[in-house]
Amino acid sequence: MIHNLNIDLETYSSVPINKAGLYKYVQSPDFEILLFGYSLDGAPPVVLDFTAGNQLPNWLHNALIDPKTVKHAYNAAFEWYCLSKFFDLPDPCAWLPQWRDTMLHALYCGYPASLDASGKALGLPEDKRKLTTGKALIKLFCTPHTPTDRDPRTRIRSKDEPEKWKLFKTYNAGDVTAEQEIERRLSPFPVPEDVQHQWETDLRINSRGVALDLDLIRGALDCDDAVSRPLVDEARQLTGLQNPNSLAQVKGWLQGRGYDVSTLRKDDVTTLLDDDSLDPEARRALEIRQLLGKTSTKKYVAMEGAACADGRVRGTLMFYGANRTGRWAGRIVQPQNLPRTYIHGGMIDFARELVKARKADNIRLIYGNVPDTLSQLIRTALVPGSGNLFVDADFSAIEARVVAWLAGQTDTLDVFRSGKDIYCATASRMFGVPVEKNGVNKDLRQKGKIATLALGYGGGTGALVNMGALKQGLAEEELPDIVRRWRESNPRIRDLWYKVENASIECVSTGKPQGVRGLLIAMEGDQSTDQWFMTVNLPSGRKLYYARPFITPGQYGDALHYWGMNQTSHKWEVTDTWGGKLVENITQATARDCLAENIERLEAAGYPIVTHIHDEVVIDSPREKADLEAVIKIMSQPIPWAPGLPLGADGWVGEYFTKE
Repeated sequence: MIHNLNIDLETYSSVPINKAGLYKYVQSPDFEILLFGYSLDGAPPVVLDFTAGNQLPNWLHNALIDPKTVKHAYNAAFEWYCLSKFFDLPDPCAWLPQWRDTMLHALYCGYPASLDASGKALGLPEDKRKLTTGKALIKLFCTPHTPTDRDPRTRIRSKDEPEKWKLFKTYNAGDVTAEQEIERRLSPFPVPEDVQHQWETDLRINSRGVALDLDLIRGALDCDDAVSRPLVDEARQLTGLQNPNSLAQVKGWLQGRGYDVSTLRKDDVTTLLDDDSLDPEARRALEIRQLLGKTSTKKYVAMEGAACADGRVRGTLMFYGANRTGRWAGRIVQPQNLPRTYIHGGMIDFARELVKARKADNIRLIYGNVPDTLSQLIRTALVPGSGNLFVDADFSAIEARVVAWLAGQTDTLDVFRSGKDIYCATASRMFGVPVEKNGVNKDLRQKGKIATLALGYGGGTGALVNMGALKQGLAEEELPDIVRRWRESNPRIRDLWYKVENASIECVSTGKPQGVRGLLIAMEGDQSTDQWFMTVNLPSGRKLYYARPFITPGQYGDALHYWGMNQTSHKWEVTDTWGGKLVENITQATARDCLAENIERLEAAGYPIVTHIHDEVVIDSPREKADLEAVIKIMSQPIPWAPGLPLGADGWVGEYFTKE
């Protein structure tokens, strides 16, 4: 008989989990479990207080290690790893299949990640929601206390605040209840088994971690300090500001000199420096700010702070971090957002050696700009294990391939199958002339490239501008013609936007399922749990969920809306969508599924992935198995659920992470 055990833990560690991540947090010598809240098969929650000497009853201990007892938790990676440490398991990943993550279930169904936000979005009653006092209680009991003259304590324990501790136990039980209720409401819409398996693989990758070049990191911090300190001192003397790094202080100082500035983003500073009327003091202050802003030293600090005892950083990926498409998001060192590297070859090797030797003056002499050089080297702080090499492989133009495959744009697919340059081929179709990368009409290739990257999801001239068309030399007046030509030469992709939009509106209006080129758009709901969605059944079998969709009259006819998380304000609110946006979701979700499929293939073939970025995998391989061609061959194989989708990959082998 299968049993279900809901678990919520409250723990202590002196390591800040939000900065260092779960793995270093749990590996801290002072880590301990304070409260163990649980419920077996839906019974009222029970809280074990480990600080009062409570121990796991034998039946609960046996249930935890019994494969027939499914363990449920919200953000289950936390409870899984904490209990792995508690049981001192030699291989924590061995019991991953016994765990189910209710946060993943919420994300899969389009709801927010946090327990509190998800409960509110799902409409949980007050008595079944997460208690709002939780943050303060966690800070009080679960993190170190900063000592003062009046209160020298470095930690607050249960005996120090008995009334608040009692409330903390209530909070712990409440989290179990909230998690149970969310799971109950989403149970009619289960997470597919293959997505569950991908979650398990993701935790294996996260727990494996990626090695850090700590000598480089510490050298970079030392070089940055050597360069930044005199700049900060100069800015302080020039402006009279106590903290010339403070945005508010610098903005106020500039406003006091008569300059109308509301923001000081990088582009704003560049624009101000282009103004010839800028007075010398203001110019120098902005130049210093620009110089200080060039080094992402926070990344180096984050890496050093997150390094576990073995020099590896773990937990850099969040599974289903983008819950609209299911793509991964970055955590801790944010591998998805590392600065690009423009130094290559022997020059980058030499720069790394100078940084490790703390030779900031030499870096300035050879590379010109120390902060910019340090910024470019951040990627290279990720390194393979001792004696190993990185094998890095990236899907080639994956979104362009997928959207063409979904739409049946056969001429584009034929270009990919033949191995020809897609940007030249696109430009050739747009302008009706031959286009070669370094030959005839080569100037048109750039227009084909920017159009391919920007226009696949219904965007117009604004999409071209956002993709950098003007910065890349295209004139504003020629953009409408580029949009027109691209759409005329890609009619099936263009038609897909309108077919998906019309089918979605028809589905929501009538409740009847609609098919569009192998995609099934349907309404799914459950009256007993008051949940309903518009779903899109992807080629992989996975679904996209749009919560509580509805139609309103719009400027151009019926308009489609649903409830979702605003990515800017992080509020649960009504979200508008349309054909191009839906096709973008479907395309990116399908590209994500191609990556997930190949992560499983590579792992099964003995290529241990340590992180991945968008459509790129980074493998920490023994030198004798660092075979790029073998990896590319695996990633280029057909996918059973995507017949006819031509996949291709490219990459490199090296001793540190970079962007070629």
